[in-house]
Amino acid sequence: MPCFSKTLDTFVAVGALFALALVGNYRALSASVDPWKALAFLEGTWEAHSQAGSAGAQSDGRYTFKPELKHHVLVRGSEAYAACKGPATFDCKHNDLLYVYQEAENEPLRAIYFDNEGHVIHYNVSTPGSNTAIFTSEASQSGPQFQLVYERKGAVMSGKFQMRMPGQAEWKSYLEWSGAKR
Repeated sequence: MPCFSKTLDTFVAVGALFALALVGNYRALSASVDPWKALAFLEGTWEAHSQAGSAGAQSDGRYTFKPELKHHVLVRGSEAYAACKGPATFDCKHNDLLYVYQEAENEPLRAIYFDNEGHVIHYNVSTPGSNTAIFTSEASQSGPQFQLVYERKGAVMSGKFQMRMPGQAEWKSYLEWSGAKR
């Protein structure tokens, strides 16, 4: 029996060392994953030609995604040009800011949106594809849920600002746009 006990002790010790090595490798791999790489396709200045959505507006503008604060934040600023047609309720001089951030290492990316009309929207960020980013607000029983979608196909970036009311399954586009990188 002493030989069996010694073999068992050796087996347990080797197994423990192997488990520690796996945990160490997992931590090293997960710590090395850069969450900002998934959003790199957004970076730069893009034209925005909007023509679709329930807003009933046609406008031209541009927006820029750029890393700030040693790439701890990705900032998007947008501006609309004077060439805008829309209903009286549509703000043709719309400006907004979107800040994408990570609260702590290994936490998911989040975003917060502000505009010149006083809106503030908190978003969760997902990247279901290498050229797609989806910003989704929390669902609410008292008001709409919002979704901001960016998708690059070749040299053209398309975007949608969508919403859905409580109890609805389908997203409805308020504004859609597309344009090339400048």
